[in-house]
Amino acid sequence: MVSNSDSGPLLSVQSVSKAYGSVQALREISAEFFSGEVHAVLGENGAGKSTLMGMIGGFVVPDSGALVFEGSELPVGKPFEVRGKGIRMVHQHFMLVPQLTVRENFALVQLEGGVRRLDADRLALDAVEISRELGWEVNLDARAGDLQVGAQQRVEILTALAGKARVLILDEPTAVLSPAEVDELFGVLRALTSQGVAVLLIAHKLSEVMAVADRVTVLRRGEFVASCLIGETSRNQLAEWMVGEMPGAAEIRDREFGEVIVRGHGIRAIDDRGVEVVCGIDLQVRTGEILGIGGVDGNGQVELAEVLAGVRMFSGTLEGIDEVGYIPQDRQSDGLALGMSIEENMLLGAIPNDVFSGGFVAPGKVRNRANQLIKEFQIKVGSAGDSAGSLSGGNQQKIVAARTLSQKPRAVVAVNPTRGLDLKATNYVHSRLIRAADEGAAVFLFSTDLDELAALADRTVYMDRGCFTEEFLVGPK
Repeated sequence: MVSNSDSGPLLSVQSVSKAYGSVQALREISAEFFSGEVHAVLGENGAGKSTLMGMIGGFVVPDSGALVFEGSELPVGKPFEVRGKGIRMVHQHFMLVPQLTVRENFALVQLEGGVRRLDADRLALDAVEISRELGWEVNLDARAGDLQVGAQQRVEILTALAGKARVLILDEPTAVLSPAEVDELFGVLRALTSQGVAVLLIAHKLSEVMAVADRVTVLRRGEFVASCLIGETSRNQLAEWMVGEMPGAAEIRDREFGEVIVRGHGIRAIDDRGVEVVCGIDLQVRTGEILGIGGVDGNGQVELAEVLAGVRMFSGTLEGIDEVGYIPQDRQSDGLALGMSIEENMLLGAIPNDVFSGGFVAPGKVRNRANQLIKEFQIKVGSAGDSAGSLSGGNQQKIVAARTLSQKPRAVVAVNPTRGLDLKATNYVHSRLIRAADEGAAVFLFSTDLDELAALADRTVYMDRGCFTEEFLVGPK
C-alpha cells in the first residue's frame, strides 16, 4: 500500500444524513478515505453502507452534510460529474450492456469524454492495456451477457479503471466469486493501492476484510460506530460493532433421514445460448437431508437448480419433486417484482390459505402476514406497503427467503441463499434451512461458499463442466 494518510484524506464525508420516508438510512455520518488504502465499510443489511457509497458516487442526494474530494465539495446527485473527477463505482448488480461485446462496453465509458464517433477498437485501448498490466485475460469479442459472473466483474472493474479511477467503490465484490477468484481480486486491489488508488470496499465477510483492508469503518442502523486501522481491531471486535452482540451460529442437529423423496437420472439441460451445461446427472435425496452442491460458478449449477425448481426444460427423468420452494441466484430478476410492494412479493409463487376471506384475498390478512414475516426475518422496512425495489440487497434477499421457507415446501432449492446477508441474517437463514430439513423437506443447497456447505450439508457433491465429480460427507457431525 502507498497510503497518504499523513497528507490528509483524499475524500471525506462530513455529517451526512439521508431518510427515505420514515426510514432513517444515515444519520450524521462522517468518515475519511485515503489514497493508497483499501477502506472496508462494514455493517448489517440496512446499516446504510450502500446509501453512503451511492452518495459518494453521486447517485444519492444527502438531506444534509457535505462530501469533499481533494479539498472541494463534490456535486451531489450528479453521477456524471462525479465520474469525471475519477470516482467510479462497481455496483453489486452489474451495469454492463449485456447485448454488447466486451470491447464495446469498454468503449462506452470513453464516450463520457465527449467523443462523437464510436471507434470501439481505439476507445477500448486503455481498458485492454490495464487488463494486461493486471494479468487479466478478457475476450474482447464475447457478448458481456454471455460471460460468467467473475468475468463480468473483471470487465466492470476494467471499465472503471479505464475511466481514470482515483477512487474505486466496490459493492460486495466477492459475493459472486469463487475462492480462487477472490484471491485474484485481492491481488488486483493491492496492485491498485500501490498506484495510489483509494479502494472503498462494502463487505460482509470479516475474514476477507481482515485479509485485504487497511482501514475499516463500521455502521449500524444508519449511525457511525467506529473507524480504525485494521491492525487496531479484531474479527470478534468487528462482529460486535456490526451487530451489537456476537451472533450465534445455526444450531447443529442430529441427522435423521427418511426415504428417498427425489430421484433423478440422466438429467441434461442447455443454457440460454443452447449449450449443454448439465450433462447426464444422477441424484437422489432423502427426506430430512441437505445435499450441498458446490463448484466454481458457471459449471451448470444454476441450470441444474432451475431444472429442480421446474423453471428450465430438461431431458432425462426426475421423480418425486413437487411443492418446491425456490431461492434463485438473482433475487432482482428471478426472485422479486421490484415495482410491487413487499406484501405483494410475499405472495408470489403460492398464495397461502390464511390470507383468504370468503374466497377472496383479504388485504388486511395479506398485510398481517407480511408484517409477521418482516418481524420474524428481521427485514428492515418502513412498511409492508413499500416497494421491494426500495430495499437494500440484503433485505431483498430476506424477502425471498422468508416467502420461500414460510411455505413449508416438500423440497427446497436454494442457490447461494445467504449471498449479501449479514452475520445475523446468515445464521437465521441457515437455521431455517435446517428447520425445513427437520420438518422433512429435501434441501438442495447450491453454494460457492465452502464454509456454508461444510456447516450445513450432509453430503456435498461438486460440479465441473456439467457433471458431478466428487462426493464428500462434509456436513456437521
